Amino acid sequence: MYEDSRLCWSVPIVNLEMEMAPMVSFLKQYWAELDTTPLQNPLSLSILLILSVLLLLKLTTRSKLNLPPSPPKLPIIGNLHQLLDPLLHRTLEGLSKKYGTLMLVHFGQAPALIVSSAAMAREMMKTHDIVFLNRPRITTANIFLYNCTDLGFTPYGEYWRQLRKLCVLELLSIKRVQSFQYVREEELAVLINKIRGSCYKGGSVNLSAMLVGVSDNIASRCILGRRAEEENGKSKFGELAKRLMSQFTSFCVGDMFPSFGWVDIATGLIGRLKATFKELDALLDEVIEEHRIEEIDGKQSGRKDFVDILLQLQKDGTFEELNKDNLKAILMNVLLL
Repeated sequence: MYEDSRLCWSVPIVNLEMEMAPMVSFLKQYWAELDTTPLQNPLSLSILLILSVLLLLKLTTRSKLNLPPSPPKLPIIGNLHQLLDPLLHRTLEGLSKKYGTLMLVHFGQAPALIVSSAAMAREMMKTHDIVFLNRPRITTANIFLYNCTDLGFTPYGEYWRQLRKLCVLELLSIKRVQSFQYVREEELAVLINKIRGSCYKGGSVNLSAMLVGVSDNIASRCILGRRAEEENGKSKFGELAKRLMSQFTSFCVGDMFPSFGWVDIATGLIGRLKATFKELDALLDEVIEEHRIEEIDGKQSGRKDFVDILLQLQKDGTFEELNKDNLKAILMNVLLL
């Protein structure tokens, strides 16, 4: 493997603090002297300016890394000019035959590894799996998933391990899935009634749309205790969920070109993402508050959804880091992604 196998998503920034500490200390001392006696010693000033330029050059020059082979890239756009073919997989196959089964390409300013062999994939996903566990902190995930505190995008560590354990044991276990059997039966009964009604009226049936609606309703009832789509076909939550799913896959310039992140603000994309998030956040707050009030009033049925389970875990202190935002990030994760 190469020296820096973390290059799956981004090139690490080299920490130059220790290396540059003597020069920085020297510059600070001379700048302090110039503050008291400015321009009185031209030689010292010349030396200072030269060292300042060298320091800037050193800080802006990346240290040499043992990187995988890479096709020649252009400034700013990287290797995008070589990846414009609609059949991208064939383009990458052709490049891998030339540069190897582990190849570094730059999607704009974002470096990524292209793995083209089973042996190398095994090295990454099994032998060095911990190194490659993290996902990129993309703009939409940061906004919609509470600064990436969900299971899918949070960095590998103790918090991630506790979160995975919580989801596997408390939310996605066989026992928990079986406890929601009544939800699946009720929603299938609604689907059958809809098809029957359409047949009686002689109307057409869009079975694909109906099946998607049933799936959304089952997930929403298991997680939040309410349907994503009411029988009249309208639901505020359902519309918000569809909008979020559409916006989550939006192309953000800042993800591929970090130095041009301001473009997303100028085009209004960030504003639209935050507006959708604000509405969903308010809706989740409403759902959580309803569950808490039902618990206090003793109106809860014996059938618990994910919100009830997470609130109980939060109350018991089973998961210490389960604050309100983390709880909503988990709900957003399992419900929409």
